[in-house]
Amino acid sequence: MKVMLLVLLGLAALAAARPDEILDFEGDDAEHDQEGEPGKAVTGEYKWESPEGIEFVVKYIADDKGFRVLESNAVPSAGGVRADGEQADLDGDSEEDEDDK
Repeated sequence: MKVMLLVLLGLAALAAARPDEILDFEGDDAEHDQEGEPGKAVTGEYKWESPEGIEFVVKYIADDKGFRVLESNAVPSAGGVRADGEQADLDGDSEEDEDDK
């Protein structure tokens, strides 16, 4: 679990640190592919295989609303919340009533 978290954080940091480049690589048990316009909007996915032989996949978008996971079998889902790119009020126009807080 810790290794998976480190891989996720490392890949996200790498993508954020080099906004002027598209990242594509393939290793023995991991790969990362991106498409889009660096610094504007990039979609991508990364995959890795666990020591148990399970392949994990994370598909994401990074744009003016931030980095969002669109689909993943590596991100847990619970209580109706899942990785679909709609995890938060990304544009700041929440219609939540002040009395509900």
